[in-house]
Amino acid sequence: MAEMVLRKSPSFYDVYERKPGAIKYQTHYCPGCGHGILHKLIAEAMDELGIRDRTILISPVGCSVFAYYYFRCGNVQVAHGRAPAVATGIKRALPHSIVISYQGDGDLAAIGGNEILHAANRGERITVFFVNNAIYGMTGGQMAPTTLVGQKTTTTPFGRRAEMEGPPLRVAELLASLESPVYIERVALTTPKNIARARKAVRKALSVQMQDLGFSLVEVLSACPSGWKMTPVDSIRWIDEVMTRYFPLGVFRDRTAEAKPMPLPKISYDLDSLLEKLEIPSGEAEGVIASPVPHPRYANPRIKIAGFGGQGILLLGQALAEAGMTAGYRVSWLPSYGPEMRGGTANCHVILSDSRIGSPLVSRPSVLIAMNRPSLDRFEPEVESGGLILYDSSLIDRPVTRRDVEVLAIPATSMADELGNTRAANMVILGSYVAYTGVVEREHLTHILPKVIKRKQLIDLNERAIARGYEYALMHRTAAST
Repeated sequence: MAEMVLRKSPSFYDVYERKPGAIKYQTHYCPGCGHGILHKLIAEAMDELGIRDRTILISPVGCSVFAYYYFRCGNVQVAHGRAPAVATGIKRALPHSIVISYQGDGDLAAIGGNEILHAANRGERITVFFVNNAIYGMTGGQMAPTTLVGQKTTTTPFGRRAEMEGPPLRVAELLASLESPVYIERVALTTPKNIARARKAVRKALSVQMQDLGFSLVEVLSACPSGWKMTPVDSIRWIDEVMTRYFPLGVFRDRTAEAKPMPLPKISYDLDSLLEKLEIPSGEAEGVIASPVPHPRYANPRIKIAGFGGQGILLLGQALAEAGMTAGYRVSWLPSYGPEMRGGTANCHVILSDSRIGSPLVSRPSVLIAMNRPSLDRFEPEVESGGLILYDSSLIDRPVTRRDVEVLAIPATSMADELGNTRAANMVILGSYVAYTGVVEREHLTHILPKVIKRKQLIDLNERAIARGYEYALMHRTAAST
């Protein structure tokens, strides 16, 4: 006898621990919002198709940007509109994965219009769920590319005018005009009948990807009661009575019957042909120089480097990453760009690892290099227990307050002044870090300097700065061990 079980889909977390605040059992979506319904349909399909363990959900800027709070699968947050580009990279790197791009109309149809157009035209083997609620819901109810003519928003208080803002974009029809897409359908989250159709469309779109048939997209007409200034009931009625006149429901492309599996081709090059293509003489290829064996406590560091803009913070990180590559590590270097680069606090993240790096972001550094006091004040609490903090004691007038970390104070700016150029303090710090930890060799640093120092007349100064920092750290490391 069949038994009805009412429970949350296993593709959702039981408790939303990633969600900030005290309430961990409900989503952040507004009452009447369609995102919750679509989330459930996707989660159910993941369960029924048995794909959760290989699914990667990509959520860009928008109301669904926090989808990773809820979905118990791989999750990647991306910049506004760039989900199709990131999905392309992930699918090509991990062809066995099921890659879902979950985007709103203010994202996909506006800033991301170019990305979705070309991803569809290439026939990327990804599945896109496009939420069309005819408004920018997260940012205050502004006009979106899909806002209807006459519809009032905060940026069109008298209604959208076709002669001024143009007509709404019909994304499903636009993409269906391309040759490559395999399956495109528009559904609505309104009546039980329409939701049942949406459920089938979600499953079919994912099945297209599972069979390696190509690009699939489901456009979902969804309510936004908060942005529309309507009750949830009126919002549902408005979709059925108004939106569907301009955005008719139905299948706009279905080539699943004739489409054949298109597994990604495997492209490989031997080293000689690769060097030839890159026009690198084989004798000049970058090689690995005697990989170091640091003490286990310093191995595989996750480093945050911070200071004032103009102190060479990013250059320090780049040099360390380049040296790490020369030493045979897998590396990442994530610089901070923005207004802070013009005088405020600048920082970068560097990872040197023996294994694959999942993310270049360093949220809990094992090493902090602070070149000014605001950086030490800001990032000292983030360093993991047992980590290492190096700081420029010439500029920072307080000691490290933590007692559960190792500390090396370096008068880097004063030492650079003695060399005749204050701006060499970053290389003093770099030399000290390398000598103190042994994570790379001094030879690795001198080898990469011509690559990162663009003004060749400054290479000698930087080599001397590295040497001063190196000697200083060796002396203090020896003193600490005696």
